This record gives sequence, structure tokens and C-alpha cells, in this order.
Amino acid sequence: MHSIEFCAGAGGQALGLEQAGFEHAALVEIEADYCKTLRLNRPSWDVRCEDMNGFDGRPFAGVDLMAGGLPCPPFSVAGKQLGENDERNLFPAAIRLIDEIKPKAVMIENVRGFLSPAFEEYRLRLKADFKKLGYAVDWRLLNASDFGVPQLRPRVVIVALKCDYADVFEWPKVLPHNPPTVGEILKHMMAANGWPGAERWAREANDIAPTIVGGSKKHGGPDLGPTRARRAWATLGVEGRTVAETAPAPDFCGMPKLTVAMVARIQGFPADWQFYGRKTNAYRQVGNAFPPPVACAVARNIKAALAVRHQISVKAA
Repeated sequence: MHSIEFCAGAGGQALGLEQAGFEHAALVEIEADYCKTLRLNRPSWDVRCEDMNGFDGRPFAGVDLMAGGLPCPPFSVAGKQLGENDERNLFPAAIRLIDEIKPKAVMIENVRGFLSPAFEEYRLRLKADFKKLGYAVDWRLLNASDFGVPQLRPRVVIVALKCDYADVFEWPKVLPHNPPTVGEILKHMMAANGWPGAERWAREANDIAPTIVGGSKKHGGPDLGPTRARRAWATLGVEGRTVAETAPAPDFCGMPKLTVAMVARIQGFPADWQFYGRKTNAYRQVGNAFPPPVACAVARNIKAALAVRHQISVKAA
């Protein structure tokens, strides 16, 4: 099955779709450095460095899945929550592209704020838009930690399927065990330069991480979030005011900082995934990503629903 993804970012959702068995017909991303990250890791992917607003979806008509991680600021509690009045709101562009591409299924990721009571009317209008195009739509708040990611990261996932497929789709079940702790995930990375305190630090970093934040081009740097988030990191023995270039040296004393690679592991990226650019830019790519294991879990169930309905249709024919 094939997919097309918009606002592909640094590849979190794209990786999850790949792991679920989808082949990418194209990935569309407006940020040049993010596109370089995608090409750096998967030279074979068809990466289009374009604005979603002006993209012509008609050449991709009939693709199985259209996916996207639409910009979060219009609905984020960290912003002004302007919703449809925010110039960064790309839901209208998504609806246009769905109409042009007519995929069998749609998968869109966004922030928890999308479910705010303030946007109830907007959600109802979106449902009506999907229905008009022949899709049944539903959304659910999923926690990354329920899918093996060592991080408290609630995200809304919107799934729409053509009405013929909607009745066989099931939301993924949460894993029966807790995710690994920050210490378990990062112990060997913390010890990479010979820091003797890595073992003790890992034992004390015995919980999952708070939500990784990435910031925008205008706001936010290479730090682990506002004051409350930094306090949460401090309970795990992590200095959150900035991000380090390398793991602690052998003579390091105090609370260690995380590197971009460490943050990427907490986001669920594989160890070999690289991020183009300097520290601030690379960290922002990681912080704004959709954890691949969560994307994989949802996409796998979408793929299963499409396959089941296809088999039923073949038997009926």
C-alpha cells in the first residue's frame, strides 16, 4: 500500500508508516533543512520541499493513505489557540487535498488542544467536511507511553476512512507493559565518553520523560521546555536549560544535559536516524516530531482495515 504525507517534518510519522508497511509515494515538507534530514536518511524517498497550500494532489489520486502532522500552534495551549483564525491552520488545505487525492484513508496528528471545548464547533464542521467527501472520521487522544515510548506525550490522532472501510477499523490497543525508563534508554549513551556516574544516574532516572517540546522558528531554543518542564527533568537528574553537544566527559560533575541524539531516542527514533543542521535546528526537528512507534501502531491498524475490506470485496466479486 502507498501513502502520501504532508508536513512530514523530520520523519517521525514517515518512519512509523514505513514500519507499518506503507511505501511513500511522496513526502511534502516546507522546511528545507527538514527535507535534507529526510533525504539524508532515506535517499530513495520522493521528498517534495513545497508549501502544502499550493501543492497539487491530483497526480496522486487514489493513493491508499494520506497522512500529515499539521501545525500544532493554532490549537496548542502554549499559544494563543486561534484555531481556524491562525494563519498556520492547514486543515482547509488538508480538506482540499483529500478531495483531490481521494485516498482510502486519512491520518492526521495534532496536539491535545484540538479537543478543547473552544474548538467544538470547528470539530463539528470538520466532521461535516469529511462526511461530504465520503469519509467517516473519528479522533482519539493517544499517549506515547502506551506504545513503548519513554515519554508522557499526549497527541490527538484523527483517522478518516471511506465509509466502505470505516466499520473494520479499530484503534490500536495499548501495550500490556510500561515503557522503559529514561535511565534504561539512555544509560549507554550517557556512558559513551567514559562518565563513571552514568550507572548511578540511570538508576535514579527511573521514570518516563515529560513531554519533549520543540518550539517554532520564532520561539524556543535548544532547551527542554519552560520552568515546570525543567523541574520535571530535574527529578530525573537532567539539566533542562539547554542541550549538550556530547555526552558527559569522564570528569563531569553535576546534572548531565541531554544531547539531540538522546532526545531523539526518547521520541522513539531509531539510533541510526540522523538530523541535518546545527544543534538548535536539529533539536527543533526532534521536538516537533510524531513518535514513530505511535504512528506505526495507528497505521498498522489502518492498513489492516484496508486489507480486510479489500479481501471482502474480492470474495464478493
